[in-house]
Amino acid sequence: MKKIAYLYRILTLFLAVCGLNACSYEIVDIDKVPETMTLQASSGEIALDVEHLTDDIITFTWEPARSTSEDHVVLYTTKLDVIGNNFGSSTAIMQYEDDGIFSRSFTSEQLQNWANEKWKLPVNTPFTLEFRVIAQWEGGPTFEAPEVKTVTVRVHPIRTIVFDADNVFLDGSSVPGSRIELAKTIENNNVYAHVLDLDAGELIIPISYNGETNYISPSDNDGTLKDGETISVTVRENPIPWKIENPGEYRVVIDMQKATATIYSPAKALMPKVVDWNSGAGPVTTEITDLWMHGAINNWGTPIKMNCTVSLADPQVLVYTGGTTGKTKFIAYGGSDNDKNLAYAFSSPLTSAGLRQDITLILGKINDISGGFSGEHRNSYITIPGGTNLLVLDLRNMTILAEKR
Repeated sequence: MKKIAYLYRILTLFLAVCGLNACSYEIVDIDKVPETMTLQASSGEIALDVEHLTDDIITFTWEPARSTSEDHVVLYTTKLDVIGNNFGSSTAIMQYEDDGIFSRSFTSEQLQNWANEKWKLPVNTPFTLEFRVIAQWEGGPTFEAPEVKTVTVRVHPIRTIVFDADNVFLDGSSVPGSRIELAKTIENNNVYAHVLDLDAGELIIPISYNGETNYISPSDNDGTLKDGETISVTVRENPIPWKIENPGEYRVVIDMQKATATIYSPAKALMPKVVDWNSGAGPVTTEITDLWMHGAINNWGTPIKMNCTVSLADPQVLVYTGGTTGKTKFIAYGGSDNDKNLAYAFSSPLTSAGLRQDITLILGKINDISGGFSGEHRNSYITIPGGTNLLVLDLRNMTILAEKR
């Protein structure tokens, strides 16, 4: 009993001391820094204007951020991106604004081109943009918290005429022998492509649909070959041929959804991806025409050869068909046990600090990838979601797409 009483007195004294200490300190609320910057868009919803492509279609304006000491210099940065991209380094349109500038405008042409080429959005589908302004201070005796404002705008893109065709052909005096039918690419049913030898002469592209024949022709009615350039095309009853001046191997790519054509002469021939790395036996140069999956997807054992199909539209686009799911990287496998752990790897993007990280793909959404043979690249992984039966690895633009078809 004496011990219990003693412990009771000690505990009582301890609590009393704690109470006194608590009373000797006050919890002080930190005043929130007043923010003065505001941001607004000229409209919450816009339709891109094909008749006035180079005119501003949307303008974002903001009020200046709060005043600080004269020693501080305020800098404004603006970013534009599609909602959901989180202003990623490969997708955001970023500007460092000049002193005294408090607005940023964009044209219909800019937004349409970025939607098609940078953001890879589906044709004729509305999307939502995010615009962000960041005010940051440099210099001065104290740290100043930045002010950040974001606004969204719904965008209706310029409607693209999607061409319908039962068959697409290459014909004309430049095509040796009889006309040649173009095949749809595996990765995109709207894209037709073919690689063939052409003679000097004229190239026409007939299409048949519901028993009628028309012709894909340059929209500007100029048949001069714009070698390696993607141009707009239209469908005509009478063809405007492309002029082929130099014989050789050509690659013809027709996108029926975007209404574009790209023709590559031997001078602009597309080549497969080539990478350099170090195997267990020394330096290696590999032309990438296939890849191997290695990771948890195969229990870290012998890499799985993908047996990819090389796209007719671009030899740096590899297409894998088959059911697969799990965590993997894609490697240029040399065939030995050493090579599987040293090989050049296409994997998830590294962090901003250049460190390894993993990503999980979402069906139907294009993701960035990175490539290299450093330990950070080889230890970064991509998880392929369940249901995937098609993978498109675009090694020219360093992206990957998982789909269920």
